[in-house]
Amino acid sequence: MTRVPESRRELLIDKHADYIYNYGQTKDSFEFYATEHFRMSGVYWGLTAMHLLGKQHMMDTAAITDWVLSCQHANGGFGGSERHDPHLLYTLSAVQILALCGALNRINKEQVTQYVRSLQQPDGSFAGDDWGEIDTRFSYCALSCCKLLGQAQAIDVKAAASYVASCQNIDGGFGCTPGNESHAGQVFTCVAALAIADSLHLLDKDLTSWWLCERQTESGGLNGRPEKLQDVCYSWWCLSALSILGRLSWIDQEALACFILNCQDENRGGISDRPEDMVDVFHTFFGIAGLSLMGRCNLEAIDPVYALPETTTRQLLGK
Repeated sequence: MTRVPESRRELLIDKHADYIYNYGQTKDSFEFYATEHFRMSGVYWGLTAMHLLGKQHMMDTAAITDWVLSCQHANGGFGGSERHDPHLLYTLSAVQILALCGALNRINKEQVTQYVRSLQQPDGSFAGDDWGEIDTRFSYCALSCCKLLGQAQAIDVKAAASYVASCQNIDGGFGCTPGNESHAGQVFTCVAALAIADSLHLLDKDLTSWWLCERQTESGGLNGRPEKLQDVCYSWWCLSALSILGRLSWIDQEALACFILNCQDENRGGISDRPEDMVDVFHTFFGIAGLSLMGRCNLEAIDPVYALPETTTRQLLGK
């Protein structure tokens, strides 16, 4: 188990909240411009983390909502920022942000759903955008987006679930397309997609859970594939799937919590991929989300399927 310095043994809530807030305010940095193409997801990560920390009041939700709407295209989809083409990844992030801001009434839900529906392929899979890349991530985005908008039956859910199930490998993991290497990120998207589609019976729960448990390393952290280094982000990708499958107790949660806490920057705030590395908003969110899934640090509870605070999904879906 990781030995955690005394300065990192507690979750540094105020430090992380300040880091996330300042991340959104600093618009003249290299980091700000280098992340322009996926800024929509960055805003989602930061805003959701603030909700889990109980610091959402620090965020200007009106300004955030206006910015999100400025990224919508005529076909209903959203880009990663104002100057980028629409994509399913960023369309889901936009819907999640608007849900967090209580602003889903600001968009035409049928128009967004039509954009999602236009990307479903005959075999049930989804392309990410007009360029045609197929990936199980996009299946999750489509199912989650339509469900959050109350338009679940607008797509062929049965075909979508069948395609996702076809991506499971003999080791229990899932790849981005049938026959591709198992990866923890894909396992989350596939397990969560099947949960949304009420189709978890299509996978071997114990086999998948065993593959996920084998991702825990001696450090307590989790990796994404065999023989890879541990990384804080897998505290979400692995744990969320285990939570959905009812197997969260199958890993050493104390060791994982210590690993996450040791990746904090006690001076600047934020969480990194591994101890002493540079922090970023991506790992900050997923570290906080992992601690939330384990019921640690008095955080708000997160929904393992929709990656949103449970308060938000209860309001939208009655969960």
